[in-house]
Amino acid sequence: MKKFYITALALILSVSAFAQTERSLEEIDRTNSWLKVGALIGAPSSAVGNYSSFVLGLDVAAQFLRTNNFGVGIATGYSKYFEKSEAPAYQGMNDGFGAIPLGLLLRFYPQPEGIFVGTDIGYTFLSGVTSVNTGGAYIRPMVGYHNYDWNVFAYYNHIFRPETTIDVQSVGLAITRNLRFN
Repeated sequence: MKKFYITALALILSVSAFAQTERSLEEIDRTNSWLKVGALIGAPSSAVGNYSSFVLGLDVAAQFLRTNNFGVGIATGYSKYFEKSEAPAYQGMNDGFGAIPLGLLLRFYPQPEGIFVGTDIGYTFLSGVTSVNTGGAYIRPMVGYHNYDWNVFAYYNHIFRPETTIDVQSVGLAITRNLRFN
């Protein structure tokens, strides 16, 4: 856990080092704010990989560039974890299950076009789960390529559930289109 805090502090300090003029929320326009809409595909990992064969989903986020290099926003979407054809019911999850995240989006863009890094962090609600705890905190770090209109990225998603034996993890690829605000 100590390494996590050190890494988070290093990320914050590196973002501060590249900080430029900060924008206020009153300055929202098509050059610094947009809606990101796209799709994702992934492979479940950990114990959920024994139950689910693949993940398909919709990715939606609203982003505001606080500086030219640092974006913040709100992330959500829907991911369906499809059940393997001959898998038994897994931890109260029958016929696959869904995940609806609601979180904070953080992105760092070193250049106006090229590589970016980021993470989404928040809470995920699970549907199709019959256990008492139908959600958990999540983190989704990512690295990818961006330009004015598109983002393509690889991600790792981890949903931390109270029942530690059924944390939901996946790795995958996503593509999103930037829809500009007017």
